[in-house]
Amino acid sequence: MTRVAQHGTRAVQPGGTLAILGGGQLGRMMAMAARTMGYHVRVMDPEARCPASFVVDETIVGKWDDADAARRLATGADAVTLEIEQIGVDALERVAEIAPLRPGVEPIRIIQDKTLQKPWLAENGFPVGAFIVVRSEVELQEAVAALGGNVFLKIGRGGYDGRGQVRIYSANADGIQKAWNALGGRPCVAEQALELDFEISVMAARNPDGEVRSFPAARNHHENQILAWSVLPAGIAPDLETRAQELARAIIAKLGIEGLLCVEMFVTKQGELFVNELAPRPHNSYHQSERGCVTSQFEQAVRAALNLPLGSTELIAPCAIVNLLGDVWLDGPPDFAAALAVPGVRLHLYEKHTARPGRKMGHLSSVGATREEALERVLEAKRKIQEIRD
Repeated sequence: MTRVAQHGTRAVQPGGTLAILGGGQLGRMMAMAARTMGYHVRVMDPEARCPASFVVDETIVGKWDDADAARRLATGADAVTLEIEQIGVDALERVAEIAPLRPGVEPIRIIQDKTLQKPWLAENGFPVGAFIVVRSEVELQEAVAALGGNVFLKIGRGGYDGRGQVRIYSANADGIQKAWNALGGRPCVAEQALELDFEISVMAARNPDGEVRSFPAARNHHENQILAWSVLPAGIAPDLETRAQELARAIIAKLGIEGLLCVEMFVTKQGELFVNELAPRPHNSYHQSERGCVTSQFEQAVRAALNLPLGSTELIAPCAIVNLLGDVWLDGPPDFAAALAVPGVRLHLYEKHTARPGRKMGHLSSVGATREEALERVLEAKRKIQEIRD
């Protein structure tokens, strides 16, 4: 089932078992890629009927800090990876005692807490905007003043998809108090608001043998702090593409990650490139890689976790995705026929049992002759769903 790889680590052959911490849509799509390649898959998730449960061999029910459930997940697995970084450190350490955990405990510990992640980036010389870690309301008042009064306040642990962050527009004490209380009075990072031109991300992969590959940069558009759409290629200047690629490769190597790392980046109107956040897993902004790249991010995640040679990240067709949030379901089951009538469009649903506003329930993907055509196709498909509902 295994063979000895070049540097003494073992590559897991088809028939082996991949375990995934988390059974959401990312775990589901990783599992589907692994099953295609002939692997068995089990996941751990707080919900028995999580999105991945419908496509895996076994679902172990356990909260993110459940060390015993993590132990059961890892026992008998050839390798363990993750689809969500908010796993308790004790659970991660328990896994690492039993099976190869990719990425490792320390990279996840750093990334899962922005009060650690942001200083780590700065201390290692990676470009970040001005920020201050705050642990009290008084420290926040001082930080807002020091950062010019226009600040994004982001919770250290647990924030995602627009949750766990508040915009502060001035050093007004009442506004600062409300922001601090809104995030539960927990350690946060206060970040100076930047004059942004656009946002991009770069997905990098590294396997245990130290091989690194990165995908072309994706251009991302957010609405209410949630990714609305993403397109490959990003359509940026070659020198900016090179800088972004080099940055992602340098960060994944410095962290020593075995697996995926998505580096979200800001591009300012002055042409500066800053790291926004890191994600040690598949990322929403690369779902379209399943359509337009030689190797999808999901297959690449499987290859990295099982110490297989990394696949080509070459773009073979411009591609795009648009997210389908729970809002689309609020007036009843959508009719997706009109969306699927748009050339090049596919539907991807996650089998989540409850639709809520802002919850990612699925996405539409497309390819096109150009990045503009690929993007317009998914946006048109989304509009058609909405037109029918209106």
